[in-house]
Amino acid sequence: MTQKRIVIADDDPTMRSALGEALSNAGHEAAVFPDGEEAELHLKQFGADLVISDVRMPGLGGLELLKRFPNIPFIMISGFATVPEAVEAMKVGAFDFVVKPFSYRELIPLVEAGLSRGSANEPEEKPDGNFVTAHPRMQALLEFARQVAKSHASILVQGESGTGKELLARYLHIHSRREAGPFVAVNCAALPEGLLESELFGHERGAFTGAIGAKPGKFELAHGGTLLLDEISEMPAALQAKLLRVLQEREVDRVGGKKPLPIDIRVISTTNRDLRGLIRAGAFREDLFYRINVVPLHLFPLRERVDDIEPLARSFFATRGYPQATLTPGALTRLKSYSWRGNVRELFNVLERAAIIAQGGAVAAEYLLLEDEIGPGCGSEAAAAGPDLRMAPGTAVPVVVREAPPTAGAGRSVREMEEHLIFNTLKQVHDNRTRAAKLLGISVRTLRNKLKQYREKEFAGAA
Repeated sequence: MTQKRIVIADDDPTMRSALGEALSNAGHEAAVFPDGEEAELHLKQFGADLVISDVRMPGLGGLELLKRFPNIPFIMISGFATVPEAVEAMKVGAFDFVVKPFSYRELIPLVEAGLSRGSANEPEEKPDGNFVTAHPRMQALLEFARQVAKSHASILVQGESGTGKELLARYLHIHSRREAGPFVAVNCAALPEGLLESELFGHERGAFTGAIGAKPGKFELAHGGTLLLDEISEMPAALQAKLLRVLQEREVDRVGGKKPLPIDIRVISTTNRDLRGLIRAGAFREDLFYRINVVPLHLFPLRERVDDIEPLARSFFATRGYPQATLTPGALTRLKSYSWRGNVRELFNVLERAAIIAQGGAVAAEYLLLEDEIGPGCGSEAAAAGPDLRMAPGTAVPVVVREAPPTAGAGRSVREMEEHLIFNTLKQVHDNRTRAAKLLGISVRTLRNKLKQYREKEFAGAA
């Protein structure tokens, strides 16, 4: 498991220490703080992959801290929680809300799910629900989505991975009559069956081992707003039956509860799989399919709307900290001719790699390291034709030389290019190996092995 940086903010020293120890034992790097102010200073300087924060603390509370760092997954905890307080946390953008006391065996899977959600959704999603497109078919789809958003009907968004399904779901919420209510998302593929049931429907104290306190489920937290069931095709059969009843009766039974609770929600589901095929295979309920598929929406893959590549690139550079970055005509032509199996998510990874190499300036065609070309080892002919990376004088940091890229006879090997690119990327992402591997298009294990090779080479040279 890859180590992640997690910030803990809680004014209870016992809780703070216990959380830090539990997360360290789970293989993560935990930084603990007694209040929101100290946590804020740390986040501004070093960032984090996830934050666990108490809602109520002296001075800067957890909700205000969440509002200041909306792009980091937050798990809110509270010993004085009420359902309205939990709803407010989810409305502001919290990944989850946990009531004290709780079991650490219950918390760790939520932490892993929050970390997974943070890394997977970044490229695809924007908090304001703006959907960037210049393609006529996509514009027609968005116009239709605005119309159906006003209804209360369930909507099924289908499309390949990376096309922006969750972004479209947020777009629907923002253009609905429920805009003022919470938008709550749950990834049906990210949690095991036992935990998913509790996450969706909530549980009462003592409902199962580790259920030390009562907890409202996602359906309750989405009351008055929208619930997104992401990748609903991965939901186990037993939960499909319970979900069907909730959608029919508009009431939810907590695990271990004694009476149903009424809910007022709009359900949006997403999938990248063929649900009709799953129905024929007996893996998905046909009655549930018709319940969630009242209004079907299909997102087109990026290869069918290449006109969107240029506006998507402009938006990406402007919002991701590369305001001076631009695509040269050659780079745009190359992007439009690519197959984009990973769709918009893959495009954003390629753009960020290129912006790092170009140091935020003009992105030339040779700066585009495409997934099909860089390969698992990052050492391909495409990489060899990339930009000239050299060591900055007096430092160990590689920089881009804004000259013609080196050719095969320029005295630079593929291995040298690879090494400089890897170290340059690591510097740009503050040594976050997971993010660096993602930008480079290689696995974390491959990156780790490459760094080990470089260290061994350095030691051999020193000897």
